[in-house]
Amino acid sequence: MAEVETFEVVGMTCQHCVAAVTEELSGLPGVIGVDVDLGTGRASVTSTEPVPGTQIDAAVAEAGYEVRR
Repeated sequence: MAEVETFEVVGMTCQHCVAAVTEELSGLPGVIGVDVDLGTGRASVTSTEPVPGTQIDAAVAEAGYEVRR
């Protein structure tokens, strides 16, 4: 069964931001889908198993943004 985690990404202002966050999150182990919505500032990660929050936080930080839960 797929796991879905949704959280806020702080600092996104354009589609380039969305692409950067999507790319970083998509590279995490077990991730099978990423949906980043610029309008709401929210991202959803679908994975085959739970992804540790520290990995999500690090991936978003690598893209230049911050997770707010």
